[in-house]
Parts: sequence; structure tokens; C-alpha cells
Amino acid sequence: MCLAIPAKVLEIEGEYAKVDFGGIIKKVLINLLEKVEVGQYVIVHAGYAIEVMSEEEGVKTKLLIEEMLTSLD
Repeated sequence: MCLAIPAKVLEIEGEYAKVDFGGIIKKVLINLLEKVEVGQYVIVHAGYAIEVMSEEEGVKTKLLIEEMLTSLD
């Protein structure tokens, strides 16, 4: 099963962006998307940003994932 995770864009460097997965910073490719801006949320799958989402959606999705992970404990 594959899972795409929301992340907040911190910096853009050419076709890469540094994104924040709730404290884990990674570099991902953004060349599949037309326009990405610092501060936006993107959905990341296999190292690629595949969709831009609203901040509301990004935060809500991150909270749902955290809730699911907490319930596994």
C-alpha cells in the first residue's frame, strides 16, 4: 500500500523544495507541478510533490494521520 503525506513547503531551490513533514525536513522534487510557493502544503509520494493543497486541508490531514498513529499505541 502506498501513502502520500502532506508537507509544508519551506524553501524552493530550482525543481526541488525543502518541505516539513511535522518536524522532519526533506528535499522533494516539485517539477510535476505547475506552480509551488513557499508556505503552501503539498502532497508528497515517493519523493515527488504530486498536488498542492490548501493550508486547511494540509493541517487537517496531518492531524488525522497523527490521530491514526496515536491510536496504534
